[in-house]
Amino acid sequence: MLRNQGSRSSHHPSYEMIRDKILNGELEGGTKIVEEKLASELGFSRTPIRDSIRRLEYEGLIVRKKVVSPTEKDLRNLFEVRMLLEGSASKAAATFLSDNELEELKECVDIGRNGSFEEIMSANERFHAIIVNASNNEVMINIIDRMQSIIYLFRHTVVFYNRPFLIDEHEDIYNAIKERNAEKAEALMQEHLQKDLEFCLHLLQRRQ
Repeated sequence: MLRNQGSRSSHHPSYEMIRDKILNGELEGGTKIVEEKLASELGFSRTPIRDSIRRLEYEGLIVRKKVVSPTEKDLRNLFEVRMLLEGSASKAAATFLSDNELEELKECVDIGRNGSFEEIMSANERFHAIIVNASNNEVMINIIDRMQSIIYLFRHTVVFYNRPFLIDEHEDIYNAIKERNAEKAEALMQEHLQKDLEFCLHLLQRRQ
C-alpha cells in the first residue's frame, strides 16, 4: 500500500529480482513466466516465487502468466487514470498536507536535483506517494497501488533517460501545494503526467 511507504521493502527479494529482470529487458514482453525455472535461476523455493508472481500480476506487470508488453493504447489508458487520480490528489494535498509533509515533498525535489539514480528513483516515488496519500481516499490509493510496477517501469524510463524539466515540474507542483493553490496544483500534476506520457510514447515509437 502507498500509505505505508516502507511496505514495498517487505516483499521477498525475489519480487524485486523478477521485476528488475522485466524492467531491464532480460524477461521481454510476451515471455512466459515459469515458476520452476525462476525458482531454479534465482535460488529460491517455489513459494516466494509464486507469491512474487502474484504480486506482479496484481500490479499489472505480468498478465496471464506472461510479461506484459505495453502498447501505445495501454500507456494512454494508464496515464489517463493517473492524471485523473493524481490531479485530484494534488488538489487535496494543497488543502490537507501538514508542514512536515510539505518539508518531505521539498526534500524529494532536492534529492531529484542532486541525488544518485537510485536516490532520485526513490524520491520520485515518495513525492507521488505523499500526494496520493493526501487524498485520504482508500479507493484511489488502492487503484494507484495496483499499478505500482507499471508506474515503476515508466518512472525508470523518465529518470534513466533524464526527461527534461522533470524536477522543475515537481518543484512547481510543490510550490502550488505549499501556496494552498488547489486548482493550480491539480493542473500542474496533470500537465506533468501528460509530459511523462509524451516522453514515453516518443521512446516507444523510436524502438518500433
